[in-house]
Amino acid sequence: MGEIILRGGTILTVDADSRVESGDVACRDGLLVQVGGSYTPETGDYEIIDASGCVVMPGLVQSHVHMCQTLARGRAEDMELLDWLTGVVWPYEAALGVDDVAASARLACVELLTGGTTAILDMGTVRHTDALFEAARDSGLRATIGKAMMDDADCPPGLREGTTESLAESARLLRDWHGRDGGRLRYAYAPRFVLSCTDDLLRETASAARAAGVRIHTHASENRSEVAEVVRRRGADNVVHLHRLGVSGRDVCLAHCVWLTDAERGVLRETGTHLLHCPSSNLKLGSGIAPVPELLAEGVAVSLGADGAPCNNNLDGFLEMRLAALIHRPRRGPRALPGPEVVRMATMGGAAALGLQAEIGSLEVGKRADVIAVDVRGAHVVPTADPHAAVVHACRASDVVDVVVDGRVVVRDRRLLTVDRDQVIADARERAARVFARLAA
Repeated sequence: MGEIILRGGTILTVDADSRVESGDVACRDGLLVQVGGSYTPETGDYEIIDASGCVVMPGLVQSHVHMCQTLARGRAEDMELLDWLTGVVWPYEAALGVDDVAASARLACVELLTGGTTAILDMGTVRHTDALFEAARDSGLRATIGKAMMDDADCPPGLREGTTESLAESARLLRDWHGRDGGRLRYAYAPRFVLSCTDDLLRETASAARAAGVRIHTHASENRSEVAEVVRRRGADNVVHLHRLGVSGRDVCLAHCVWLTDAERGVLRETGTHLLHCPSSNLKLGSGIAPVPELLAEGVAVSLGADGAPCNNNLDGFLEMRLAALIHRPRRGPRALPGPEVVRMATMGGAAALGLQAEIGSLEVGKRADVIAVDVRGAHVVPTADPHAAVVHACRASDVVDVVVDGRVVVRDRRLLTVDRDQVIADARERAARVFARLAA
């Protein structure tokens, strides 16, 4: 692998000092070798990317995504969480064949990479998880993926699995995929949420994940109806119940956490459990707004994710930044979440959630080269006095020009180099039509 130099941009390092630099960002053999200043290639094998007029920054890291759901975009409108799950999403997931999951994941990868997201934490459905890994592998995306685990008696028959079966398939996927492609692909255990999992499964998942040294990824306290049902069935609040079963700690990632009691906030704070903030999804489903400024002030680790296409309807990390910056201000004031803090949540916050903060999330010499160049010359961005504000409040996913993942150029001049974008979109349209025709029959 040769040298890649992004030349002449304004650089957001997202290091400990949130420095803004100018000049070149260079990588060699997948690692960053210079950030700022003028770089002279050390070999004859190099590529120079003109980044003048761009903000060069770490790739976005989305810590909560469902690539398997992308074909259901626009199919679950104006619904609250539990109706959304039982009425649309679970029947859709139960109807998916392996080729449908593959088409859905490829479409998600195209949208994520061309929009500047270079790494994700993904929860699949119960089956066909290999197809998700294959899509991420082929597209060049950095992905930590887990199969959804669902063994509760109240789960729909098309998705319900046995406890032993669920754990065995997760262990098989871990063996087959964790650490593949130079560590770009990783596995995470992904019990769906308390209402879809027996206590035995949650307890055994925590044990298995810790034995393997991998992340645990689940949902918690997203919706008032869900919270009430968890209390009714389990006799405790979501996060407290998970904590009692061992599902808390620095290796645990909880999506949403909108409706937290004081005790649950204490668990997050004291255990280092990661909160995955999904502002678009929480607003679209009418779930609420997680108290992120307060949680950050208490020392809770927070990152950002778009969730799935049926509850968003896009996977745009820039939109999540803008919403995260804005939705708390009517309650907490105009400095509730300043631009540099939001950029950090979208990059280093996500890297920490994935357990990769030593490797990605900031532009520092020695880290893996996950880098994006964002064009700030558009009429909706100019003039650009503050690059953090430009990225958070003005830029769009469509402003991403170039994307490098693990030292490999995967998007060049807005063109995805790894897969055929037009063919992926055509396949996704066809597969979605077939899935929903089957559901309607």
